Amino acid sequence: MSKFVQDYYNNHATQEWERFDNAECKIEFASTLYLIEKYFPKQGRVCDVGGGPGRYTIELAKRGYHVTLFDISEEEINLARTQLKQSKVNAQQLIVGDARNLSRLVSGPFDAALLMGPMYHIIGTKDRINILGQLKNILKPNGIAIVAYLNSWGLMRTGITDFPNWYKDIEKLHSMLQDKVFEGQALKGFTECYWSTPEIALAEIKSAEFELISYAGAEGFTGGMHELIEKLYVENPDAYANVLEVAAETCELSQYRDTTDHLHFVVRKPL
Repeated sequence: MSKFVQDYYNNHATQEWERFDNAECKIEFASTLYLIEKYFPKQGRVCDVGGGPGRYTIELAKRGYHVTLFDISEEEINLARTQLKQSKVNAQQLIVGDARNLSRLVSGPFDAALLMGPMYHIIGTKDRINILGQLKNILKPNGIAIVAYLNSWGLMRTGITDFPNWYKDIEKLHSMLQDKVFEGQALKGFTECYWSTPEIALAEIKSAEFELISYAGAEGFTGGMHELIEKLYVENPDAYANVLEVAAETCELSQYRDTTDHLHFVVRKPL
């Protein structure tokens, strides 16, 4: 990942921690925890690659896993250290490093791993294939990982409310039917990033010779309804709580998963 990405997360560490307090991201978080509980082994060592300020690291530690957090941002790692202490749980290791080079994870192998952010920012295909290979190397045989991609097809829907001016140029709208790269500061308000499509992401997963167990759309049936979900969260919290629960439970259904912002692939390292 580039210095643009590193600088962005160093400058937005607190924002990244607070992101999961908004209504839509709570659904993403709940879906991920649902997949962890369904597919991860019940105990063991887990590596949270690109885990930022440690939201998932903390939840995994609370469940009794021995967790290593690996992230490109020193500020995110510092914040994770503080949040772990406040949550009264420990991580085995907190490592600052680029996900394209996992050689510092010499204490592997791991029973499971999360790769929940780096694939959003690794814009070169060869680099993405390489990190998937390295991820496989740090896992034990039969080890489980959840790999996340940003999904162009889902973002097409989200953009109607979140970045409608983008659609003044029909070519930009057409471009979202394929994968898309934004270098440097090209995407206003964010950093260098990569948007995939389900079919392209699946091809990359298969090229790394992972066994695909399942995949999910993290927002489930709520994908593309950011403003409505926020309104429901404020005005009707009981209804929101039910929506959150059912969205997580149904995140693997095919009729939803390809049209959400975040694709979560559950994979296994073959024996």
